[in-house]
Amino acid sequence: MDALLIAGLLVVLFAVFTVMRSVRIVPQARARNVERLGRYHSTLKPGLNFVIPYIDRVYPMIDLREQVVSFRPQPVITEDNLVVEIDTVLYFQVTDPRAAAYEIANYIQAVEQLTVTTLRNVVGSLDLEMTLTSRDTINSQLRGVLDEATGKWGIRVNRVEIKAIDPPKTIKEAMEKQMRAERDKRAAILNAEGQRQSQILTAEGDKQSAILRAEGDRSAAILKAQGQSQAIDEVFQAVHRNDPDPQLLAYQYLQVLPELAKGQGNTFWVIPSEVTSALQGVSKAFTESLPRSPATREAPAVSETAARESAQAEQAAAEAVAEAAQADTLGPRQLGPGVTSPDPLADLQENRHRTTS
Repeated sequence: MDALLIAGLLVVLFAVFTVMRSVRIVPQARARNVERLGRYHSTLKPGLNFVIPYIDRVYPMIDLREQVVSFRPQPVITEDNLVVEIDTVLYFQVTDPRAAAYEIANYIQAVEQLTVTTLRNVVGSLDLEMTLTSRDTINSQLRGVLDEATGKWGIRVNRVEIKAIDPPKTIKEAMEKQMRAERDKRAAILNAEGQRQSQILTAEGDKQSAILRAEGDRSAAILKAQGQSQAIDEVFQAVHRNDPDPQLLAYQYLQVLPELAKGQGNTFWVIPSEVTSALQGVSKAFTESLPRSPATREAPAVSETAARESAQAEQAAAEAVAEAAQADTLGPRQLGPGVTSPDPLADLQENRHRTTS
């Protein structure tokens, strides 16, 4: 009885195990190859699949999603004999699980080696500067070659990217010096442009300032001339309105004479002959009664102080007439043998002082 029970249990366990081996569940975006009696039979699709246990052999799953593989940096020699380290990244996708499993033993290693070989061929025809600036060209050439070669392996290369290009250390130092020199040159150019703009703006400001200053001076001169013209016109109109007589003009003439002798370089002063007639006119003005001008007709009566000042002016005018007459008759005074006084008025004043004494 116990032996039969154990045998029944073993049969049940074997049946359960057989059923479990006959059912295969494949996740989405995965695939599994099936060999029957050593030959490829089919590829299991995502979902529930049945196989014949102990006859069909199911291989590990193959990922059908796009995969990213980063290869280690590879030394590549450029056209100008410089060794650069290039790090690449590959984006690929398995499109045929059967070909990926039976056409190539290890498609990842095969893609890596093919990438290195193609990269050396492409970069070997470029110099360092073109290699650093032609990444798009290198990527497109690599993708074309890899896609063509991996098509029979059931792999589609979607994109190849160059992650880094590392030139030698000496080249890096030279490039840094070159970049520093370029920055210094740009800074010097910008500084020179700034100074030029500053000088231009300063010159423009000076020009505008000079123009405004000149316009101000011109306006001031015009206004000053207009003011002087109006003043002269007012004086002229006032003179004509008051109807001045010759005696007044002679008196004004005598007032101007001392101003002629104030110059520092005047060592010899000649009294013109008109002075005598002017003095005579002034004396006559003070000795005779003159008709009043329109301005003086309406003036009030002269006070006692004005009378005294008039008498003093009359006496001074008479003395001036006498001195002028004496100067006309005497001429320049002889100070000594061959020496003549340069100032006849001084001689007249000195003679007057002696007469008074």
